[in-house]
Amino acid sequence: MSFTMEIKKKEVVICLGSSCFARGNKQLVKIVNDYLRDRNLLNEVRFHGERCFGQCAVGPSLKLDGILKERLDEDSIIAVLDEFFETVEK
Repeated sequence: MSFTMEIKKKEVVICLGSSCFARGNKQLVKIVNDYLRDRNLLNEVRFHGERCFGQCAVGPSLKLDGILKERLDEDSIIAVLDEFFETVEK
């Protein structure tokens, strides 16, 4: 009898709504991809986009395992990801 244990991947979802995209999520997609690749996390994380989160006034937005992170930019996103993955590892 063979048991396979499915490991639940962490989920990183970026808002692809027009407001967030216009405010910088286009650049953030690349930064997140590079972050995951550089830290060998691609197989442990499901990174994808979704249509508008409905939080246009506080975008660009990203969800980390369902927790909304707002007002992200190229400077703040690395710190947000570092904090998230540090928490995940504990």
